[in-house]
Amino acid sequence: MRTAFKIAFSFLIWPMSITAQDHPASGKPALPPQNLTGGQDFAPPSNMTTVTTSSSPAPMPVRVSMQPAPAFLYIRPIKQPPTVPAGYAPAWTIGAGYSVTSLGLPSSSGRAVLSGMNVSVSTDSGKHFGAKLDLGYERAPNVYSSGHPISVLSYLVGPVFYPSNGNSLSTYAHLLFGGARVGGPFPNGIGGLSIGYVHYPAWALGGGAEYRLSPAFGFRVGVDYLRTHFYNSSGAVRAQNDIRIVNSFVYYPGNPIRSRRQSRP
Repeated sequence: MRTAFKIAFSFLIWPMSITAQDHPASGKPALPPQNLTGGQDFAPPSNMTTVTTSSSPAPMPVRVSMQPAPAFLYIRPIKQPPTVPAGYAPAWTIGAGYSVTSLGLPSSSGRAVLSGMNVSVSTDSGKHFGAKLDLGYERAPNVYSSGHPISVLSYLVGPVFYPSNGNSLSTYAHLLFGGARVGGPFPNGIGGLSIGYVHYPAWALGGGAEYRLSPAFGFRVGVDYLRTHFYNSSGAVRAQNDIRIVNSFVYYPGNPIRSRRQSRP
């Protein structure tokens, strides 16, 4: 309590002491303030701030420009390019490999086994769908023990569906349409053999799996039902039910051949 009274008493005495110091002595007029530098007194403008230094006793006006702060700050976001979610098939793939086709012969109940090569180029839109171009050529050297070969040249194109595509293993299914040229010997109606070729529309339905060996290469195995046409024993063109197996190596353009080694901490 004593401390509180002392503080209150000091606040009451302080204004009185200030008043006593500000008033001049009785009977003497108050003298105007003198400029120590000998110049005329002036009031600093409203937009100036008086700065007093220790080396100069007189105040010096310094102009200070004041700018209002902006009401708000707008930051424009940087547009990022759209990214394809991880797990989808690469944008482009190029495959080349070995193919085997079991060719059904309309002229007999037997089948001929043909072997050859297959080349494909496929693309993916990024939403599990894409397109594929498939080129194949298979050949059997000796059919009906005649010494004459039979061959199939196919060119197909169509949509591709990617059910799943992981970092290492992916699957696909396709439906391809195009044409096929089948040529070789076939039995005729008089007990002999004739040689001819048929160039008819063809289509293939199948799918397979693909294993990624590295960022740039992979291995693919596919099985297709291939529909082609050839002559029967009476010389009429009939459909053939073929089974084709394709083993191919795949190249992914735009990817590094070797994976980059991670730097050790």
